[in-house]
Amino acid sequence: MTKRGATLSTSDVRREAVLDAAITDFAKSGYRGTSINTVAVTAGISPAYVFKLFPSKTELFVAAIDRCYELVEQSLAKGAARTPDGDAEQILYEMGGAYAELIGDKSLLMLQVHAQSAADVPEIAEAVRRGLRRVTEYAQRRSGGSDAQVQRFMAYGQLCHLIVTLGLEHEQAPWATALTAGIRHPN
Repeated sequence: MTKRGATLSTSDVRREAVLDAAITDFAKSGYRGTSINTVAVTAGISPAYVFKLFPSKTELFVAAIDRCYELVEQSLAKGAARTPDGDAEQILYEMGGAYAELIGDKSLLMLQVHAQSAADVPEIAEAVRRGLRRVTEYAQRRSGGSDAQVQRFMAYGQLCHLIVTLGLEHEQAPWATALTAGIRHPN
């Protein structure tokens, strides 16, 4: 994402293209199943240039995770702006709605899922912790909610991940309707 009116160098533009491609490709195939060559093809540049920008696949994956959580925080801010004078529950509710909209295309959602599955790589685990810290601290600060309210907000977010990845919002069985009751889903 670029700042409005900012002029980017060619390498900055390519870096953005590579990050966008990495999010798309890692969301499809995960950390272990995605090659730098695949990301390069999606970005429309050479693998050598990808390595110039990101010296390892791990660094590229971590940068994609960092971008993901940046976009999540921006989404939460948009949701919170819908109710500038609301109480903590209302602000968290609007943040949740904005997040449900964000994960509608599933790329950011699946990137988070794949990042958790690759958390045995220390740099990836640290990036996920950093992202969760960022989102949690933002939700706490912006909503003014209690630890219990923010914990519930984050827990519902994880439940939303499960529902969306498995398509449970379309399942009519009683166990699925029990899990999906009251949870907003992307359209």
